[in-house]
Amino acid sequence: MRSLTTKNLFDMKVKKIIQIDNEILQTAIGNAEAKGVWLVYGSEKNGKTSFVLQLAKALCKRQKVAYISAEEGTDLSFTEAVKRAGLTTADKIAWYTYMSLADVVKKFTKAKSADVIILDNATMYADEFRDMNIKELENKLPGKLIILLSHEERKEPHPAAAKNAKKMAKVYFNVKGLSAFGVSRFSGVSTQININETKATLYWGDEIQQ
Repeated sequence: MRSLTTKNLFDMKVKKIIQIDNEILQTAIGNAEAKGVWLVYGSEKNGKTSFVLQLAKALCKRQKVAYISAEEGTDLSFTEAVKRAGLTTADKIAWYTYMSLADVVKKFTKAKSADVIILDNATMYADEFRDMNIKELENKLPGKLIILLSHEERKEPHPAAAKNAKKMAKVYFNVKGLSAFGVSRFSGVSTQININETKATLYWGDEIQQ
């Protein structure tokens, strides 16, 4: 295999950069490639769904976004969460209930399908990920950004597939106390983003970062 010089490395062309219509998120994430896996994880009732919905809103302005609500479905409680996150009918997101990983691959390898696929969440796919791990899913969906949500157990993503996704992910956020703590290999920084400013301030007090 031919090696690259440093100049070759710097001159390599990136096919597509994710466009993020939110200054805070853009700064936290940086110029990210439109492919691979990102992870959002956290304990119950800490705000991870709210955060991912806000992220979806920021992404859908410039990319086609599909949100697969595999755990909660699209019932009233989820619809209300969507509204609380500030999404409106102007936000063009395709909403789906559970579909198998095989169906995800079949649907989103089609021409003109979504650029960003949000899977909510890993627990619903735990058995399927034993047959098709997260790396295989990524390979089957080249040129797609997969954002995986997962629960947290003992301060780590759960189940095992989500833990593996964290190792692979070039961007991940750990959500706790209505704040998302992010790490991005693209920006090279660690950040704290308040999902709900008032509630996050009440939770974190003097520890909160601006």
